Amino acid sequence: MKPALVVVGNGMAGMRTVEELLKLAPDMYDITVFGAEPHGNYNRILLSPVLAGEKSVDDIMLNTREWYAQNRITLHTGDPVEHIDRKRRLVRARSGLEVRYDRLLLATGSRPFIIPVPGHQLPGVLAFRDINDVEQMLAAARDHRHAVVIGGGLLGLEAANGLQRQGMQVTVVHVTDTLMNQQLDKPAARLLQKALEAKGLTFRMEAQTSAIVGPERVTAVRFADGSEVPADLVVMTAGVRPNIELAKGSGLHCERAIVVDDTLQTFDPRIYAVGECVQHRRATFGLVAPIWEQARVCAAHLAGAGHRRYVQQVTPTRLKVTGVDLYSVGDFIGGEGSEDLVLRDPRRGVYKRLVLDGSRISGAVLYGDVQDGPWYFDLIQNRTDISSMRNHLLFGQALCAQAA
Repeated sequence: MKPALVVVGNGMAGMRTVEELLKLAPDMYDITVFGAEPHGNYNRILLSPVLAGEKSVDDIMLNTREWYAQNRITLHTGDPVEHIDRKRRLVRARSGLEVRYDRLLLATGSRPFIIPVPGHQLPGVLAFRDINDVEQMLAAARDHRHAVVIGGGLLGLEAANGLQRQGMQVTVVHVTDTLMNQQLDKPAARLLQKALEAKGLTFRMEAQTSAIVGPERVTAVRFADGSEVPADLVVMTAGVRPNIELAKGSGLHCERAIVVDDTLQTFDPRIYAVGECVQHRRATFGLVAPIWEQARVCAAHLAGAGHRRYVQQVTPTRLKVTGVDLYSVGDFIGGEGSEDLVLRDPRRGVYKRLVLDGSRISGAVLYGDVQDGPWYFDLIQNRTDISSMRNHLLFGQALCAQAA
């Protein structure tokens, strides 16, 4: 009898871990996967292009049902696990199905934060999280005209762009005066807002949503100052919360998320966790690059090749909006003793800001000309001494190489 591995969560983090495990030890476990959605595994990052009409749902599928069968993986879709019995080492799904485990992998992801204002439960109020959300948005775009996206971060702007591409009039509501304020400084954010306004988006900045209005379906969004904007569809993109209820209910140690060590093991040595549901050294995760690295490390330990350790690294941010080039990585704020190198070319719509900490780059914000983003990222990662190329640094890798 092979040991049993049960994976709770059929999303990108859990299945990437399984893929890495199959490379290392393809016959080690009997693997059972439980997913809440009625699909195989798909690329959640590409939901924005599906909403914009650039890709179909079939285009973003990563693992079809045939793949699970070929790899002798038992897949239960549309049947989320609701209980873990750590003493008896089994999980129970919503259907009542119970499956025993020797090793358990939790990849429960995160849940969108729905702002609890009056009217937030009205029909027409959605999150932007899964295929079902996108299908509902596309249906709304066919029958309705006005959309409001609450949250001017990365996901909100991608949702707004997609809905606008579907023919809706879109207003983006943001609580601060800076779009993507966790990834951009104010000059880059102003250029971004200007470019998106030129595409037809409307913005309400420093706006506090006080209520969602409508008798039976949403008709408007009301703000703290009493003003309103019409809305047939409201999309909430005001952040996510790690989905930890299942883990907490089983007695696993959780803080903001499921606490794991450098091997992605929880406080129960038989249970591992990866992805947006985990907390590692006080940090939580929402971008794909660190989650892929978690998957590699976790798979190595599940395979018994436990030499890897998960180390957090900076991750770049890009915006998936056609015609808008944006790249941000590292510490773009700076601190005491840091220096800024800035290039502004308003006519070309180009802005570059490099934050220097001594002789090294600690952060970069690029707008309009992003081709050197990966090079700056490498300089940050490798802690490269840039003293000799400081005068040419803003003009990119090619000029620095010529000047060397």
